[in-house]
Amino acid sequence: QVQLVESGGGLVQAGGSLRLSCAASARTSNDIMGWFRQAPGKEREFVAAINWNGGRTKYADSVKGRFTISTVSTKNTMYLQMNSLKPEDTAVYYCAADRNYRPASYIGSRVYEYDYWGQGTQVTVSS
Repeated sequence: QVQLVESGGGLVQAGGSLRLSCAASARTSNDIMGWFRQAPGKEREFVAAINWNGGRTKYADSVKGRFTISTVSTKNTMYLQMNSLKPEDTAVYYCAADRNYRPASYIGSRVYEYDYWGQGTQVTVSS
């Protein structure tokens, strides 16, 4: 079992920045950590994912070049630095953990691949 707690959401103007944090109660070296988001009336979608040592990352095309995912394994904490924010980035952002066995190079981007979820943090980008 692992508990995930997000923080750092808020209201920001278009072009601004926010940094989200996800604190995990536990981790293993095989865990993959991800960020997803869900806008009103839309399905939850993949944003970015990373392994704990940070050697492998994956991004959705919509955030490449603007968002950066990172970890501080000694703190069991994952971050999502979001720059050049757009109104279409407005959503509830969720932290998730994939604790299943995966091939060494694999990072999943599907909701069903992640077992544990945080409660979400709201990000609102005004135009």
